Amino acid sequence: MATLIGIAKTSKLLAEMEELTEGQIEIDTGLQGDARGTKRQRQISILFEDDWKDACNELGADLSWITRRANLFVRGMRAPQVPGTRITIGNAELEVRVETEPCDLMDKQHKGLRAKLENDWRGGVCCSVRKPGNIKIGNDVKIVTDI
Repeated sequence: MATLIGIAKTSKLLAEMEELTEGQIEIDTGLQGDARGTKRQRQISILFEDDWKDACNELGADLSWITRRANLFVRGMRAPQVPGTRITIGNAELEVRVETEPCDLMDKQHKGLRAKLENDWRGGVCCSVRKPGNIKIGNDVKIVTDI
């Protein structure tokens, strides 16, 4: 069973990430209060713990997950590498749109990080919101299989 172990937002682009214990996912704005939530292909970004650990281990660094600047952090599941995959967290439902492509900012966070995130969708996924809802640390995370 996969579990939500982190929630974070940024109030404006490039500002520090703020960790939360719960949040509201909205159709038009993604994670309430996050500056990036209106981008249709990237309303919510999800990072997966095993993928993140693989990148950090190859880098030889123990970095906090918020270094990646993702909204959600999930334990017990790898990044689903198929656009259109639906994911439920709490009573919210998200749809994977694209791979979260690492940008130059990752190397500013830690030298070499960008390259380590470029393999196997290690940087996570960008999602659009299909169904709004409340989320909180500890929520189950599931792939919807009734497509």
